[in-house]
Formats: sequence, structure tokens, C-alpha cells
Amino acid sequence: MKTIVVTGGTSGIGQALANTYLGRGDQVVVIAPDPVKGKKYLDTAQKLGAADRAFFIEADLSLVSENRRVIAEIEERFEVVDVLVLCARFFRSHRMVTSEGIEHNFALYYLSRYLLGYGLADLMNKAETPVVMNIAGPGVGAPGVHWNDLGFERGYDGWSAMFQGGRLNDLLGVSFAEGGSARRARYVLLFPGGTRTGFAGEFDAATAAHIDQMKRAAQPVEFTVPPILEIIDAPPREPLSAFVEGTPLSLLRPAFDKAAAARLDGITRELLREKASAS
Repeated sequence: MKTIVVTGGTSGIGQALANTYLGRGDQVVVIAPDPVKGKKYLDTAQKLGAADRAFFIEADLSLVSENRRVIAEIEERFEVVDVLVLCARFFRSHRMVTSEGIEHNFALYYLSRYLLGYGLADLMNKAETPVVMNIAGPGVGAPGVHWNDLGFERGYDGWSAMFQGGRLNDLLGVSFAEGGSARRARYVLLFPGGTRTGFAGEFDAATAAHIDQMKRAAQPVEFTVPPILEIIDAPPREPLSAFVEGTPLSLLRPAFDKAAAARLDGITRELLREKASAS
């Protein structure tokens, strides 16, 4: 029996993966902010006869403090983590700053994935074949990063913030994989293709209309999950890999530049030190 941790596991791809792993006989820890959806997940586990293998942690992962609390709880309750699936994301047409002073998209889509990946690395080192599955958008869109304005204080646009989040996760994967023997988990960046999910967010009218069009053209989540499971079950041998709709992506692209990854890692560590000092 494996231990699977899924962020954003109460809807869409995360929910489908969580339920599939429960059906396989694994124990699954779902992290999400909505207690009502969390109860539905636990009720589903009950119906599957998996109540003793289903765990729900209510948390707002846009907050650094909440990520640290979640990591501490998982470390206390579990001896090993075999798979970490990172799905949590929330689109915002209008810029929002968290109570910790961090732009919301940067905090949830990038910083949370950074904290959880590194924070659970020791537990994953104990697994036989540990995998971090970061469901983002590798290689999609321009590789540029707004280095002087990571939080889009000037000229915020929801799509630009989301695409930059994908770029930041590309660089996160590069930095994580540079850990060598200190981090045994294979890091996989994956864009599964357009999927008919809830696409959580707060949208202006134009964006809402565009999202509706995207959903009509997207594939059902049932088609998206099997290829993801295949990669997790038999991950590539390389420390880092990237896939777009099942096709391997070359890591020689500018999106995976090691110097840029080191620069982002340094900025992130400094930000976290400042937040730790402030708290």
C-alpha cells in the first residue's frame, strides 16, 4: 500500500486521481480548502470501503503558514510519502494579495508547490520509487519571467499571471532535480491537455465566456487520468522530465534554463526567510 498526497484533490483531475488510488487500495491524503468538498471525498471513500485509507486536510495553500502546518501534520501521521500530486490552482481575473502579503497566483500556483515538494522530500526519500507529479503547463507560452515584478504589481492580467506560474514551475522542477542524492523523488512536469474540470477561479465576464468555450472543447477527466497514472507508475529514470499531452518535452528549451532556475530558487529562499522572520 502506497501513500499518495494530492493537493486540489476535491475536484477535477486531483479528485479523479484520489478516487482511483483509493480504488487501488492505497491510502490517500487530500489537501483542499473547502470542508464541504472534503466531506464529500471522505463520504466517497466510505462508499468504496476505504474510509480507513482516506484522509482530508483542510488548508488554504496560498498561505506559507498553512503549507508548513500541512507538512508538519503529514510528517507526524505518516512514515513515508510515495507520490505527491500537485494540482491546486485558482485563476483570478483581478489581482489579489494574501494576508501574508504575497500575490495569490504566485503563492498558490508556485510557492505552495515549492514548499510541499521540498518539505516532504525526506518522507519521499523513504519510498521505493517516489514521484512528484506537478500538473502545470511545461513549455507552454513564452519562457520569459517578470523578474522585477513577480507579483504583477504593475499591469496585472490573469492569463499572464497563470502562464508565468507555469514558467516558475518549470524552473522549480529544474532546481528540485539538481538536488542529486539528497532528493530521490523523480520530478515530473505535466500538461495533460485541455480537460473538462471545474477550472476553479474568479472570472470577469470575458474570461468566463472563454473558459466556457474551453470546457466545451476539452476532454473528459476520465480520459486524462490514465496517462498520468502510467507515468507515475513507471516514471522516467531522469531526475526531471516534462510531458505535454503524453509527449516528452526536451529540457533543452529556454523554459528549463538552469541559471534562471538558480535565480528563482535564491529569490524564493530569501522571500521565505523574510516571512519566517516577520512571523
